[in-house]
Amino acid sequence: MEKTFVRGTWQQQRAFSPAVIISGTSRTIYVAGHTGQTADDGASLAGDFEAQCRQTFRNIEKTLADAGATLADLVTMTVFLTDSRYTTRMTELRAEIFGKDFPASAALTVTGFAQPSILIEVQGIAVVP
Repeated sequence: MEKTFVRGTWQQQRAFSPAVIISGTSRTIYVAGHTGQTADDGASLAGDFEAQCRQTFRNIEKTLADAGATLADLVTMTVFLTDSRYTTRMTELRAEIFGKDFPASAALTVTGFAQPSILIEVQGIAVVP
């Protein structure tokens, strides 16, 4: 088995990898928790659940691309939400993003994240043949 780490940039300062790749007959990519409290242009998305959800999946998509995968390669994900009332909207947005082939998933409500402005965090596992 070969293990390769997608190092990221700021993630090294926080002692985690945005993805870990395990190679064998297929590659398994373990995607660390991703958030979306800041837009690609640096603008704050504080308080905007839909924008944070979309940005979170864009950020995961970028990490997967760095690891040689796509969102379609996700086989499971865990979604952490600060408010259970976001679950329905998250599901609607996820349906837009994934179409008809969905990864396995769990959604959990948490009391908060490392930064108070975060409303959603998603981690997952992707497998690439």
